[in-house]
Amino acid sequence: MPGLAARLPVLAVTSGEPAGVGPELCAHLAGRGWPVRTVVLGDIGLIRERAGGRVAVVPFEPARAAAPANTLEVLHVPLAVPARAGTLDAANAPYVLALLDRALAGCRSGEFAGMVTAPVHKGVINDAGVPFSGHTEYLAEHTGTPLVVMMLVGGGMRVALATTHLPLAAVPAAITRELLEATLRILHGDLVRHFGLTAPRILVAGLNPHAGEGGHMGREEIEVITPVLEKLRGEGMQLAGPLPADTLFVPHTLEQGDAVLAMYHDQGLPVLKHASFGGGVNVTLGLPIIRTSVDHGTALDLAGTGKADPGSLFAAVELAIAMSRGRA
Repeated sequence: MPGLAARLPVLAVTSGEPAGVGPELCAHLAGRGWPVRTVVLGDIGLIRERAGGRVAVVPFEPARAAAPANTLEVLHVPLAVPARAGTLDAANAPYVLALLDRALAGCRSGEFAGMVTAPVHKGVINDAGVPFSGHTEYLAEHTGTPLVVMMLVGGGMRVALATTHLPLAAVPAAITRELLEATLRILHGDLVRHFGLTAPRILVAGLNPHAGEGGHMGREEIEVITPVLEKLRGEGMQLAGPLPADTLFVPHTLEQGDAVLAMYHDQGLPVLKHASFGGGVNVTLGLPIIRTSVDHGTALDLAGTGKADPGSLFAAVELAIAMSRGRA
């Protein structure tokens, strides 16, 4: 039908670190028959080079009725300096951040229904003199969001984290009643808003082995986690726990929940990544926009070889589309 594509939502996909696999992974988005317009943000010359002639790469034109078949639309953001596959250059750090800024501006204005991010290299951005700890923190700061929650989706699981990139020794002190309550409210709210769950069931892990074993292996479950769960259960939330992490991830227990809240990064993510690596999706909850991402890094050794697997990017796009419709 003429003009149909013009009415489709537009999903922004940032191409990430120009020396990494992001630009060539984005080329695989062409011709997939998505129910949205997927628009790649990046240097159009770079995207054409990394596409290797597999698809036509054309400038994004908002008024265009539809992109031709097997065509990739690119919203051009110019590189600061030429990029070489596999070779990092701190001079392009501002370019990487410009991709995020443009996608974020489009999401906030309503131009884009959401954003999907290809991987960036934190180290080279910091080498450029820009303090940067990751997409999640950057987007939180630039939207004025006081707390966001990282959740990975894959392998039939949704696993959110109470704490993320902290040394293990710092985790117990970081898990306060205030943090845990705020995290659970964000997780619950976005499961309702974006995942179509009217009464989400959340499985909450304990911090210590055997969930503290009645205080003999730690008192965080008694003094911090349980009081928060009891308070929120009183408001109607369906929360199970604190559960021993070593048995939480067995199929019988997982079947009783819609999402898991792990207390720290390596408590929950090794299980999920074992089940889904290469097809998992990182979701940032609590933002005023929809943002999903691949579950892998820049893979500099694969950049430019054409061997990088686009599976995680496809999954991130599919999840962003579903979240925008409120039924992920």
